[in-house]
Amino acid sequence: MKLKETAFTVRAERAILFRVMVSGDRCDDDEPPLEELRRLAETAGATVVHQVVQKRMHIDPVYYLGKGKANELSLISKEMDADVLICDDDLTPAQVRNLEKVIGMKVIDRSELILDIFATRAKTFQAKLQVELAQLEYTRPRLKRMWTHLSRIEGGIGTRGPGEKQLEVDKRIVLKKIHDLRKKMNEIEKRQERLVSSRNEFFTVSLVGYTNAGKSTLMNALTAVDTFVEDKLFATLDTKTSGCQLESGQKFLVSDTVGFIRKLPHHLIASFKATLEEARHADLLLHVADISSPLVHKQIEAVSAVLKELNCDKTPAIMVFNKWMPCLIHQLSL
Repeated sequence: MKLKETAFTVRAERAILFRVMVSGDRCDDDEPPLEELRRLAETAGATVVHQVVQKRMHIDPVYYLGKGKANELSLISKEMDADVLICDDDLTPAQVRNLEKVIGMKVIDRSELILDIFATRAKTFQAKLQVELAQLEYTRPRLKRMWTHLSRIEGGIGTRGPGEKQLEVDKRIVLKKIHDLRKKMNEIEKRQERLVSSRNEFFTVSLVGYTNAGKSTLMNALTAVDTFVEDKLFATLDTKTSGCQLESGQKFLVSDTVGFIRKLPHHLIASFKATLEEARHADLLLHVADISSPLVHKQIEAVSAVLKELNCDKTPAIMVFNKWMPCLIHQLSL
């Protein structure tokens, strides 16, 4: 049984982005409120045709947006010939179901979009397992809405008992698959821990930072390894480790890691525990920050929050400002 990578795809689709800004949310004047979501959507292969931001006192528990705005989105979607609507926050299964009923179009949230990007970026066996586990963890509470997704899970036919409802069958399939994947991931994590522990004789450095901050570029500059570099979010999903030697002759190991992002889904952090093992056991962290970004301070805070969740906040760290330009030096003093 396997979820195909196309299960969450938004490739080549015309997308409308939307978000609710509640009282207390502050919009940064240097970057539009949906700029990061736009970059995520384009990384997934979608074409953004429209953006909607609604200001409310609180999130609507039924529609996320107000029902009037949902009806307005329905009209805009038809006018713009859109294929999918993407929310900048995580939606409850009920909110997605209600929005799709009103708008008559596929609605996905931020987590599902990130999962789609991870699915297209995963190349190694470990990364594919991690993505599949994260997808299933996301899918589980949303089974009623995701019949088309579940139809891609092989092994359902012939496993049903007499009179058993299809939804219950799907739940059993997903739970069994999650159990099997967790078992495989536990084995990988143990191997990863042994591998990391075997490097105790070397000083280890781990590159961490916001996605697309330039970690892989720095990795290539420090080592002889040719790490894949692309100006897109989440270009790196797999940890790469290589040796480096200073002019003094001292040798150490450098590891590149998956980039972090604001509102990173917790199940993704859990699924990628093995990938982040290098950071958890590093002697030194190089926190790479994109100094050219107007949101560099928020990005640094987001990375620090994830590092704390991984119990890495006590590890010695050096801040490395990347993509520096003289005209942007004022960012440091803001």
